[in-house]
Amino acid sequence: MKMVKVIQLFKNESSLIKRASKGQRDAQQRIYELHSPKMLSVCRQYIKDIHHAEEAMLNGFFKVFKYLKDFKEEGSFEGWMRKIMVRESISFLRQHKTLEFQEDLGYETKEIFNNITSEMEVADIQVLIDALPEGYKMVFVMYAVEGYKHAEIAKMLDITEGTSKSQLFKARKMLQEKLKTNNSSGYGTN
Repeated sequence: MKMVKVIQLFKNESSLIKRASKGQRDAQQRIYELHSPKMLSVCRQYIKDIHHAEEAMLNGFFKVFKYLKDFKEEGSFEGWMRKIMVRESISFLRQHKTLEFQEDLGYETKEIFNNITSEMEVADIQVLIDALPEGYKMVFVMYAVEGYKHAEIAKMLDITEGTSKSQLFKARKMLQEKLKTNNSSGYGTN
């Protein structure tokens, strides 16, 4: 019975996409209502200010509806929209000149392990990520959250793969230091 629901949901989404691509406003509104919370979350990961993240998301939805006819249903619709939102967030940061990268090929290749404790809330982690310099934050989110490879990140951000790797290394190192500081001060050992 669950299989029927999944198939039914897919057919409904497919029908909704077709109707929205023909400019039917009710279908576009439904797509927006279904996906805007998650897409705002995607934009918010890149853009600290919620109002600016909303602006990027709205611009992203404008592009979603503009290019909806190009969606081939070969992958997930949500994944297709996420890519648009990521690109729109990058574009927003570039327009506002808050995106800078430090060219540094002399990074260490030693892996820094993620040791986020279960006691931390998602909001706490987002605060730590927001405190990173924009270049570090952008590469960290693209790599660790969105799952892009360094070659893809380099191409999207117009930087070298070495710079992408360096930014990720530095972001992880900075996050690890902040986590250590938070953990030690949280337990009164500092």
